[in-house]
Amino acid sequence: MLYFITGAAGHLGSVITRQLINSGKQVRALILPNEKHTPEKAKLYFGDVRDKESIRPCFENLNGRQLVVIHCAGIVSIASKFNQAVYDVNVTGTKNIVELCKEYGASKLVYVSSVHAIPEKPIGITITETTEFSPEHVVGLYAKTKAEATAYVLDAAGHGLNACIVHPSGITGPNDHGRGHITTLVIDYYKRSLTSGVKGGYDFVDVRDVANGVVAACDKGKQGECYILSNRFFKISEILDMLHEITGKRKIKNYLPLWFVKATVPLAELYYKMLKQPPLFTSYSLYTLNSNALFSHQKASTELGYTTRDMKETLNDTVTWLKENGRI
Repeated sequence: MLYFITGAAGHLGSVITRQLINSGKQVRALILPNEKHTPEKAKLYFGDVRDKESIRPCFENLNGRQLVVIHCAGIVSIASKFNQAVYDVNVTGTKNIVELCKEYGASKLVYVSSVHAIPEKPIGITITETTEFSPEHVVGLYAKTKAEATAYVLDAAGHGLNACIVHPSGITGPNDHGRGHITTLVIDYYKRSLTSGVKGGYDFVDVRDVANGVVAACDKGKQGECYILSNRFFKISEILDMLHEITGKRKIKNYLPLWFVKATVPLAELYYKMLKQPPLFTSYSLYTLNSNALFSHQKASTELGYTTRDMKETLNDTVTWLKENGRI
């Protein structure tokens, strides 16, 4: 068995790659040219999922081995405006992977979608797996691109491709070299640049638990099936209180009303754009933090053996990792 992982230098992709290598698997890792944080001990392939021919070598010279493809590459965006790169990577890139899986007879494709691709239900109703995906039924560019790509993979599965789909919730945890939402929150809180919180929350899950779920899906995921890889709903205040307990830093007591934060978001987005950093909050992220985020991972637990760890462990490990890497 040979594993091929796209987005192998990303937060989730790098953790999956490390887990597979540590368990003795052979891994081909697709990374962008000039990528800074490359996975160790994997065979590196340089390419871009938007360019089909650049990733073709990843499917060649199998020498009789079965190829399992884990498609992690994607752009997570909380931006309010349309961004062509988000569509090209998330949709066109996924189509390229599917077509190459068909062409080379890949043994299995596990596509990493998102809970954002699943149509939202009214507040208080638990969200479970579905097989109906459409950009028209979800809000925001990221959600729409993931819904379109998910529908494409499911259609391919319905026509013979051995593919299944996982839907992680808000991924957090150590080993994030980027600026994930909770990673940014931790950094800003630790450096005392965060003086107030916002009301609302989301379902946040440890990247290592999601990686375990993805690897389990390679073995146990059924063709044409979807699996939610979530944890549970956390208020932002819960996250900040846990960070207070872990770090001993000043407790955040002031939580801004939603109307006030919404009014200041356009200025904040402009400010962070000038800094060339992703903003901590945008109109879309505020919508998300006040949307229904009650997801059930019962199906993944039953069929894949999926489990989750305590969020305080996740946050503690994140703080430790950020310290070790000179980020805080």
